[in-house]
Amino acid sequence: EVQVVESGGGSVPTGGSLRLSCTASGGTLHGSNVVWYRQKPGEECLMVSTTSPGGQTYFTDFVEGRVAISFDNTKTTEYLWLSSLKPEDTAVYHCALGNPTIDACYWGQGTQVTVSA
Repeated sequence: EVQVVESGGGSVPTGGSLRLSCTASGGTLHGSNVVWYRQKPGEECLMVSTTSPGGQTYFTDFVEGRVAISFDNTKTTEYLWLSSLKPEDTAVYHCALGNPTIDACYWGQGTQVTVSA
């Protein structure tokens, strides 16, 4: 079974950029739908992006124009490139495989993104 783990979060000022990683173990991301989420303290889990096995990508409106997706050569890692970050982007970011579900925010630790004003 392929499992994924997130990394790459950090603290940046407003306008900064980060590259988050979603790395697979036990296999690759070939054939998988990869979904990124984020969750702020006390708030619901929200989908940020989905990437289909064929490479089609959907971005939620609150990150549209500020985010991009890429893969490493082996398609073991998907990268979520965040730019023009705002304080309201501060959250724990999670990735998961399969169909979108808000439960994904509770499956792993995620990676913390903190944007200072």
